[in-house]
Amino acid sequence: MLANYFNYRKHKTNFKTEVRGGTATFLTMAYILALNPMILSSGGFDKGSVFLATIVATAIGCGIMAFWARTWPVALSSGMGLNGFIGFVVCGAMGYSPAEALGAVFVAGIFFVIASITPLRAWIINSIPKSLKLGIGAGIGMFLAVIGFEIMGLTVPSNDPTIIKLGSLNNLFVLFGLAALLTMICLDKLNIRGSIIISMVFWTIASWIFIPGDLQSANFSAFSGIFSLSLPEMKHFMTFDLSKALSAGMLTVVFTLFFVDIFDSMGTLVSVANVAGKVDNKGNVKDIDRALLADSVATVAGAMVGTSTVTSYVESGAGVKEGGRTGMVPLVVGILFVLCIFLSPLFLAIPKQVDGAALIFVAILFIKNIVDIDWKDMAETAPAIICMLAMPLTYSISNGIALAFVAYALIKICTGKISGVSPAIWVVAVLSAVNLAIYS
Repeated sequence: MLANYFNYRKHKTNFKTEVRGGTATFLTMAYILALNPMILSSGGFDKGSVFLATIVATAIGCGIMAFWARTWPVALSSGMGLNGFIGFVVCGAMGYSPAEALGAVFVAGIFFVIASITPLRAWIINSIPKSLKLGIGAGIGMFLAVIGFEIMGLTVPSNDPTIIKLGSLNNLFVLFGLAALLTMICLDKLNIRGSIIISMVFWTIASWIFIPGDLQSANFSAFSGIFSLSLPEMKHFMTFDLSKALSAGMLTVVFTLFFVDIFDSMGTLVSVANVAGKVDNKGNVKDIDRALLADSVATVAGAMVGTSTVTSYVESGAGVKEGGRTGMVPLVVGILFVLCIFLSPLFLAIPKQVDGAALIFVAILFIKNIVDIDWKDMAETAPAIICMLAMPLTYSISNGIALAFVAYALIKICTGKISGVSPAIWVVAVLSAVNLAIYS
């Protein structure tokens, strides 16, 4: 039945290959089960609830991708970057409650659904220059890196003009975090699937064994087993609050969530499509509308169950490299995530320093794409660099995006190259300038 539904023959694949592809994708993205609860709990979310919500949202998103956009071997889960934006900025620096933040995620998801079924999506995507897209992605990576360094204890606040300084390298947990980061890099270099989750689990178990109990209690939950038949309570299920979602202060948040999600999803899908052979001779990507709609609906579902923006995972490329070619791949990923539902004691007891190491590694993956920026054209390079620096230095993804668009527009005006700028750039630049003037 599955062979006919997913049309294995047409896609030159089989059940065994699809399962292998799904397993490879799962191993490369399973780290989100540890990172998402840690990141969102910093903004007041319940850690156990986020763990379960992440599994449910992943299962729903992968199910939609499998059965609606069934030709796409792409898995979905809570996206890195935007979860940090929600946890550390929206619920942290801006002071919104988890329910209000989920309301913003829900509204952004609705906007994404609308964009996915109208020409608006193509207009937005085709209007934004490549340099800004790459700059935004790299900026999010640097934002995650700053958070990762802080969580690991590699950097600490300073009263000096430098603002931050190097943390103590005599701290045993910091050394374990550095060891975890080194392990991730080495395993990735050796092309071992699941380098992040393998490293996290290994160094977590090592910390349980080698670090004294009194130090453990101050940094993470002491070992209480790996399996638990008792499921965490979903405290954030259907608690999203729409009362402030369209307020002046929250509109920037909604725009950022929508904007980053649509470009992140599009970039991932195009990347996977190139590897999976889904691009025709004219450069068009087959069935991408279905995949984008699945992605947008998954974000709405994620907000409803209590987690941040759900998006397509670029790690899906691991499954494609294993031969995965159909929606059977995300179906396998969804099933494997559900099977992790009884592993909460393991994922929730990972030391924060090991979580920080994973954040830094993911940040590296985000940042490395800057090689594709046109470094010879300063008008394209400068706005991208401004975006990359502004996000970590202002501790805000939205500020980085706003400053980048304003800079891009001003540079085009000053160099007399207005004609080549799309209307979308002008609209976003003006709105960004107004937002910066009012809220800075």
